[in-house]
Amino acid sequence: MSETAAEVRIVVGVDGSSASVNALKEGAKLAAELGGVVDAVAVWEMPTKYASYAALGIGNFEEGAKEVLRDALFQAFGEDVPGSVSARLIQGQAAGSLASIAEGARLLVVGRRGHGGLMSLLLGSVSAAVVNQSPVPVLVVQ
Repeated sequence: MSETAAEVRIVVGVDGSSASVNALKEGAKLAAELGGVVDAVAVWEMPTKYASYAALGIGNFEEGAKEVLRDALFQAFGEDVPGSVSARLIQGQAAGSLASIAEGARLLVVGRRGHGGLMSLLLGSVSAAVVNQSPVPVLVVQ
């Protein structure tokens, strides 16, 4: 059975880094070439020691994630976000949530980040975990 354009879905993980903005641009480019859609997804989670953050006046993690997502969309597309790009915010653990959302998609696109550790020299910890957990092919973008 052949895939129809409505079935071509590319999930892009967005965390506000320049690599994730590049992933968003690349995901949108690929979706346009395939006649598909992009699911731009930002994942946030409540820190385990929330009281420590609250004492510092840091509290609305969901609102912060919404702002990161809005800003990434603006950085990638300016005021003209393509109609084929939708944005959503998910609460949970980043790699597992992205892998779950990618179920049934054609591709999962994430940005590469290097933040210490042997594997992180090549991939950031989330991108490395996504590669290991994703049920679909993963494209890692610089």
